[in-house]
Amino acid sequence: MEGGMAENGAECPTKTNRRGVCFVISAPSGAGKSTIANALRASDTRLRHSVSVTTRQPRPGEREGVHYYFRSMEQFEAMAEAGEMLEWATVFGRGYGTPRGPVEVTLAAGHDMVFDIDWQGHQQIRKALPADVVSLFVLPPSMTELERRLHGRASDHPEEIARRMAAARDEISHWREFDYVIVNTELDRAIAEARAVLMAARQAVSRQAGLADFVHTFGV
Repeated sequence: MEGGMAENGAECPTKTNRRGVCFVISAPSGAGKSTIANALRASDTRLRHSVSVTTRQPRPGEREGVHYYFRSMEQFEAMAEAGEMLEWATVFGRGYGTPRGPVEVTLAAGHDMVFDIDWQGHQQIRKALPADVVSLFVLPPSMTELERRLHGRASDHPEEIARRMAAARDEISHWREFDYVIVNTELDRAIAEARAVLMAARQAVSRQAGLADFVHTFGV
């Protein structure tokens, strides 16, 4: 448990320490992982955002250090070689990665982080932080619906959509590697289901470092 006010308004006398959760959300492009992750961040002030490194060009409105750290491919590869990224991958010729240092500091401080990354990133981050990762895979209702959603995104060109659809089945084939799976048929419901997974992960016994001491106050 975390310190605060009890239901009757009295202050809880004991606060347990908790290590943060790496909540990883993956999906084929267009299935809704970024939308769900952004909705969780917007509604939960306890969540911290991990700013990724990318080699793609900024989209309109994106800012350095806020949405991404924009780097050249040469800079990106140098960071990966130096072990400065927790996970990284090249997708459709573009590099994406997570800086290691900020994540480790944030988790140690007891803050949770949500990541919307691909299955390759999930494999790497789980290997690097096996005790901290709780993962969720988001499926589309169908391949037809996935393609419709991709066509609805103004930023994607037809050639890009074709590449993403070609990769979708391979991405979906990794669903068994994840702790939880939801189907994003209706967005509000998918967000609520993702939030339920995160809330359960926060209460895991293994994450609450001071829980045993608190329970001992009951004479157990």
